[in-house]
Amino acid sequence: MLTLIRKILIVVFVLYLGLFGLTKAIRYPEPIAAIKLGLAPASKTPDLMPAHIISSTPGAPWQQGISEEINQVKWNGKTQDFENFLNDTNTNAFLVIRGGKITYERYWNGKSVSTVLPSYSVAKTMTSLVIGQLIDEGKIKESDTFVSILPQFKADTSFDKVTIKDLLDMNSGIGVSDNYPTGPSGWGVAIAQMYASTDIDWFLMHNRTMTEEPGTFPEYRSVNTQMLGLIVQKITGQGLADAFSKRIWQKVGADYNATWNVDKVGGHEKAFCCFNATARDYARVGLALMSGTPSIASTSWKARLSTPAVTLDYGWGYGAQMWHPYAGINLMLGLHGQYIYQDALHDTVIVKLSDMPTSADGMSSKVAAVLRQISEKH
Repeated sequence: MLTLIRKILIVVFVLYLGLFGLTKAIRYPEPIAAIKLGLAPASKTPDLMPAHIISSTPGAPWQQGISEEINQVKWNGKTQDFENFLNDTNTNAFLVIRGGKITYERYWNGKSVSTVLPSYSVAKTMTSLVIGQLIDEGKIKESDTFVSILPQFKADTSFDKVTIKDLLDMNSGIGVSDNYPTGPSGWGVAIAQMYASTDIDWFLMHNRTMTEEPGTFPEYRSVNTQMLGLIVQKITGQGLADAFSKRIWQKVGADYNATWNVDKVGGHEKAFCCFNATARDYARVGLALMSGTPSIASTSWKARLSTPAVTLDYGWGYGAQMWHPYAGINLMLGLHGQYIYQDALHDTVIVKLSDMPTSADGMSSKVAAVLRQISEKH
């Protein structure tokens, strides 16, 4: 029996060494860390990757508006209790801001006002805010090519023609699909590699293959935002987290420090996915964008963010890393059910942060319809 156990342990050790070597070769975290990351619910992932701190400077405290009740909504084709919607969509936080005041706020699953939660692709809009400021300052232009700023990535293909505008509007043609994996078998796809990567430079150097010519075929691809993040780092001489902290986070008066997951400490922020903050602080960004106070985007960049440039999933408009599910609506949207819904006409911002499984990707149009009902209620 002892001999059998010894043989099993030796086999397990050899397999682990093999996996360890493989993960090193493809710039993944070591096997146990990679497995934890792959199996964790969305709300647990911020602590499973290294991160840079986004420092806050608390501003004026939130004002409480007249408390509202949300009893029923139309969900899955029928009118039903709001609680059903919240439970069906694995909600961790739900916040409604009307006229700049909190009118509805609830948390679930042990989460609270101070809980830092992931936003996944909401990070794309956060990255765009910094890009917009750099454009306004004349430090970059939308017509600039990526390789003119970061020439080490020159590929001598149409990759070299990709512009900042192409990246902003998901129109680059770079062949890194956002085919999100389900289960361990999916962790070999490029989007998973970029998400888990411990070396973003290495990843991009090995993923410059073009599927289409730049500017010819819009498709939602997270690699575009990652490249925008690298541009911010190059132009500012700072990490994206530091640049965002000074330019956005401290201006909106965020109450808590946020984090931005990185490939490695001192490395590159994962600009496309991995921004983590509290529900109220996400609302501060949405409110500042919608109201213009404090100013975190110029009039021209607010117009750019608010104007669809292409049509993507669900037939929704998209432009400069912002979704437009309905006319006049700006939406920051992230995998696993993260929403910052901005309705200027009704002076309403809604934040919903969730733990929906990857298999639920594709439900955003149904969820957005509920947010619209709530926003237009008053």
